[in-house]
Amino acid sequence: MAGYKIDIIMFFRFLKLHLYLVPSDSDFEKIDISDIDINTLKNINLNHLYSFLEFTEKYRNNGNLTRARKVAALKSFFKYICSKKKIIKENPATDLEVPKRGKRNPIYLSLEESKLLLNSISGRNKERDFCIITLFLNCGVRLSELCDIKIENIRDDLLIIRGKGDKERTIYLNESSLSAIEAYENVRNNKIGIIDKEYLFLSERKKRIDKRTVQTIVKKCIAKAGLDDKKYTTHKLRHTAATLLYKYGNVDIRSLQEILGHESISTTTIYTHVDQETLRKAVKSNPLNN
Repeated sequence: MAGYKIDIIMFFRFLKLHLYLVPSDSDFEKIDISDIDINTLKNINLNHLYSFLEFTEKYRNNGNLTRARKVAALKSFFKYICSKKKIIKENPATDLEVPKRGKRNPIYLSLEESKLLLNSISGRNKERDFCIITLFLNCGVRLSELCDIKIENIRDDLLIIRGKGDKERTIYLNESSLSAIEAYENVRNNKIGIIDKEYLFLSERKKRIDKRTVQTIVKKCIAKAGLDDKKYTTHKLRHTAATLLYKYGNVDIRSLQEILGHESISTTTIYTHVDQETLRKAVKSNPLNN
């Protein structure tokens, strides 16, 4: 509620500037709003509210998330003085729309960082850990999907994944993935006393590997590669696979949607950001430049 109070105070200061009730060169933070009365409240309309949001974007550098909070504050305030206190008859914030929150670009490893990560994997479970990282980086599987992989799900160069909503999808395994799986299986199959025999990835206790163990493995491998283990997680490796496929594999957005198992293509479009630098360079290379 403290944040809402700050937003409402800012709105009334803006309103006094907007309505020329104070000099245009007034110190914004020192504008007195104690004289805002009932008559002023009754004359506030939707245009005033949108003008305020435009002001916060242009002159206060507020992003969509911050402005969305201001919309919530305004809606709450005007609903209170209209419905509860009956100070105004009509609520000007009823049709005030929340700014759409922009999608953040995914965090991912570069091609060089991905190779560095793979080349730094070592230890007594090297084959298993290498295979895990390889499938994350090449196939873009989710953490839960990786833990659920069964031996029977691998058929030649096909991997059957059971994803969200218990929906199945097929991933084609490239040579790197097949090689990593084969190397791990050669070690895995020599183990004695395997408990969960049907699952591909096993823990030290020879049981089906769980999500926390995989997260720990990835965290250790990332740190060993000299990368930021707080920034890069199993899900960031999925982002990496998608980004590298889109950037270097000439994979169209529809195909990428199928590979990742996204229900909506709008989710997949976050990976189109990788073309921005390419487009920037292309424009600069125009012979008419300069």
